[in-house]
Amino acid sequence: MVENYGFMGKVLRVNLTDKSSVEEDLDPAKLKGFMGGAGLAIKYLVDEVPAETDALAEGNKLYFSLGPLGGTAAPCASRMSIVAKSPLTNGVGMCMTGGYFPVEMKFAGYDMIIIEGKSEDPCYLWIKDGVVKFRSAEKMWGMNTVDTQQIIKDELNDQNIRVACIGQAGENLSKMACIINERRAAGRKGLGAVMGAKNLKAVAVRGSSEVKVARPDDFKKAVSFMLKQMKDSPVLYSEFSKLGTPMVVHVTSESGIFPAKNYEDTGKWMPQHLGVEDNNERRKGNEHCYRCPVGCSQIKVAKNRFKGAMSDPEFETFYSFGGTLCIDDVDAIIAADRYCDEVGLDTMSAGATIAFAMECFEKGLLTLEETGGISINFGDADVMMELLQKITYRDGIGDLLADGTRIAAGKIGKDAYKYAMHVKGLELPGYDVRGAKAHGLNYATSYTGADHNRGYAFQEIFGIPVPEPVDRFAYEGKGKLTVWNQNSRAVTSDCAPMCAFLLDMALPAVCLKNTADLVSSATGIDFTEDDVYMAGERLNNAAHIFNVLAGMTRADDTLPYRLINEEIKEGPSKGQRIAQEDLDYMLDEYYSERGWDERGIPTREKLEALSMHEELGKLESRGLI
Repeated sequence: MVENYGFMGKVLRVNLTDKSSVEEDLDPAKLKGFMGGAGLAIKYLVDEVPAETDALAEGNKLYFSLGPLGGTAAPCASRMSIVAKSPLTNGVGMCMTGGYFPVEMKFAGYDMIIIEGKSEDPCYLWIKDGVVKFRSAEKMWGMNTVDTQQIIKDELNDQNIRVACIGQAGENLSKMACIINERRAAGRKGLGAVMGAKNLKAVAVRGSSEVKVARPDDFKKAVSFMLKQMKDSPVLYSEFSKLGTPMVVHVTSESGIFPAKNYEDTGKWMPQHLGVEDNNERRKGNEHCYRCPVGCSQIKVAKNRFKGAMSDPEFETFYSFGGTLCIDDVDAIIAADRYCDEVGLDTMSAGATIAFAMECFEKGLLTLEETGGISINFGDADVMMELLQKITYRDGIGDLLADGTRIAAGKIGKDAYKYAMHVKGLELPGYDVRGAKAHGLNYATSYTGADHNRGYAFQEIFGIPVPEPVDRFAYEGKGKLTVWNQNSRAVTSDCAPMCAFLLDMALPAVCLKNTADLVSSATGIDFTEDDVYMAGERLNNAAHIFNVLAGMTRADDTLPYRLINEEIKEGPSKGQRIAQEDLDYMLDEYYSERGWDERGIPTREKLEALSMHEELGKLESRGLI
């Protein structure tokens, strides 16, 4: 590396227990192998945190990790990975978030912040241009995320400070709690609870450094190429920048995979008021992340009885508070989304968990006595809002639901597991994968659990023929396709990192070349397309190895009972399911393509080919290889 082009070259290691911090040099060898962002953070997690560590104990660590493109002229690259052992899945917890915090952290002088230990009292970190301070958060403990961010800015007398913080859900250790910066969520996997367990309310950053690029002329050409691909996209500016992800409600409804009634009525219950027209009536504009020309975040203000509530619900929130709860009310969804942003609660897991509770109540597995007298029925927006508050504060039935569907189903017992829509403990996103088999295989095999963003099968969802056309109902070839989706998305979206939405819509056929050209010219470290792809492959292998060491097996690479045993009853995907023998077929193909054995353990030959000798040693020490 020539100087610190593309990177600041520094890692900040913070210990909350003794209130100390130390700077470390970034390892160039790790950058070549894992590039940055999620890849770098997961490599550190595997190296430093024993897989058996209790996720809410002092020994867990949080990694705030940036990539080489943030803070440069590359568009849509203000992205950050936050990694820790997940309290929800007990495996790798990795979240991506955008906005302005990521670039501000880089301007403050760091590519990664590692947070260790536990503070005796509530505190927050204040980092400005390489100076680290530990400040009391006593007066903010119990505050929501909006007020917390403003209080910190006022206290430090600088409105341009960027803050990542938790709300009451994280303080109360809900395993569905997320980390909020502005209104951007590092959602899912319960990383907000990891901050809460450490008594860390927030991280505040401010900086004045600049990010230099190694080869300015080549970098300018690479940026121009990317901008042209974005401009030439038939949907990116004409539709996506005006509608955002809620446009996917229409797409998934048309193909019969928009989940309804906890996945029981997919294709039967169809939304009438969650589409483009009702959203546009409430639209007040859009928001952009740093250096993003698209601005997909759509700001909406609720009408009717939720009048005045303002938020920017994504497609997944229209699924989790709409379809799967059978609530056909945009205003209620806006209000619920706003509430979750304020208290720091993941909308996807929260909505899916409420849907689980509603079905358990409907089936007689939860009684009125157990719900505290609340009739938990599908379609009831008032009950949804009440349960969100109870989950946040672990009040009554909320205490049962605050840790997600897997734990709640275990406590309820009987047939409750049949209605718990999760993989590895992470609740399902808004696609009924019985009608999109590669998307389903990704849910089953993603290292974070049921996570659409780790290997999004845009080929099946949007019909994009890259790398080739696919039949969404077919099983053959889906193992190979899922490996390609997971590796490509991991490196381009999570390591570089760049926004996944624009890569799907504008650059799917050239994502590896685009990433290689940008990162090479930015850093001076030459990456070929093969190098880029292998970085994504290393990330997925490293994360999977952590999960294996944590006790996960092939049996965890599965899907919920309903998706395996019940067919979609109506609509364009009628009759579809993913039977166990079909899932096994896809898993065998997937493992073979990955170079793993039939148990799902990476082989010696594969890890040696990837130069992952330390990870190989960990498996050897456990007698797994």
